[in-house]
Amino acid sequence: MPTDNAMHILFLSRWFPYPPDNGARIRILNLLRLLAVEHTVDLVSFVSEPVHESSLAALRTICRRVEMFAYRPFRPNSIRTAVGFFSRRPRSVIDTYSAEMAAAVQRLHEQQAYDVVIASEFDMAPYAQILPETVVKIWEDIELAVIYENYNRQSQPLQRLRHGLTWWKTASYTKKTLHSFHACSVVTEEESRIIKPLRPAGCPIAVVPNGVDVAAYAADFGPPTPDTLVYPGALTYHANLNAMIYFIGEILPRIQAERPNVTLTITGRTDGVALQRLPQNDGVFFTGYLEDIRPTVAQSWCCIVPLRVGGGSRLKILESLALGTPVVSTSKGAEGLSLTPGADLLMGDSAGDFAAATLRLLGDASLRASLSRQGRETVTAQYDWQGIGQKLRSFVAAVQAGKATA
Repeated sequence: MPTDNAMHILFLSRWFPYPPDNGARIRILNLLRLLAVEHTVDLVSFVSEPVHESSLAALRTICRRVEMFAYRPFRPNSIRTAVGFFSRRPRSVIDTYSAEMAAAVQRLHEQQAYDVVIASEFDMAPYAQILPETVVKIWEDIELAVIYENYNRQSQPLQRLRHGLTWWKTASYTKKTLHSFHACSVVTEEESRIIKPLRPAGCPIAVVPNGVDVAAYAADFGPPTPDTLVYPGALTYHANLNAMIYFIGEILPRIQAERPNVTLTITGRTDGVALQRLPQNDGVFFTGYLEDIRPTVAQSWCCIVPLRVGGGSRLKILESLALGTPVVSTSKGAEGLSLTPGADLLMGDSAGDFAAATLRLLGDASLRASLSRQGRETVTAQYDWQGIGQKLRSFVAAVQAGKATA
């Protein structure tokens, strides 16, 4: 319920946030809810697939107004994209730009005169930029770490040059674009370190981490089944597919050599994914898309997160810990989260170390109980959306009042 000090906020979203079935949608939906506690929020969002009336109705209980526009995916081989080689703007920004979205943003501002506009993720910055300088603009969830890492880890000269040019162009565009914004936010401290040298003086940056609705994960979803592993992640996302090819091919056989009854359940969409690319294993099962993954995760002995690429922080880890399901992760998988190895979760970066950590967990009931208890306590203390929401609202209010510190 908006308060007496309520602002009118326009939220620009790359992802239509309902149903909240991936990390980006979960984050955006929760940010909308948290902002709407004190402010009036209008949502303008891209959509990539048909939106059910029930999803639209759910969002209208949070947002005063919801408008949607079809998202045109990035086409690397299009003429429009080819022209982008000669532009200072990233090719994806050029190719996916929507004149309809821009016109709607302008029209809505003329009708409402928003106090704050929040552009969520990289694609949405151009639409906030078209509004007058008098409108306070916040660029939310800037993510550059993946591009920087792709460049930084290259050893071949030609590949390093290619990825270096991509990084230079993206960083230069980000630096120039930030001059149009009054503040920005990122998900992790690592992203903050990358962004800080690019922002202009007087542009404050906030770390707004991903979180979890702890209360919604506190129910009893049934007892865990022995020797069960779960990976909650759609294989349509390249980082998840990479992780499962790696785990099933190099790690799972080591685990099953000592515990033959161990099974792995992979949740999430597999539409269009060539599952034959995955190593074949009779102990691997696919659920497809689940409206509610909580019972499947809660009834598993262990959530495995063998990620090797990607950015941001892992909602799958936070959700698993909130359910009391112990986690074994790579350091990449747990990147961006303030978790203590050995207390909140177990870690293993090589195939042998990951398998050993998982076997240790499966074979020790007291360790599973300890990790379950401590992991849940840490998530409750640091990553409950309610606490994150208060910090977010305070930051937005300080930026709007011109009191946020850089």
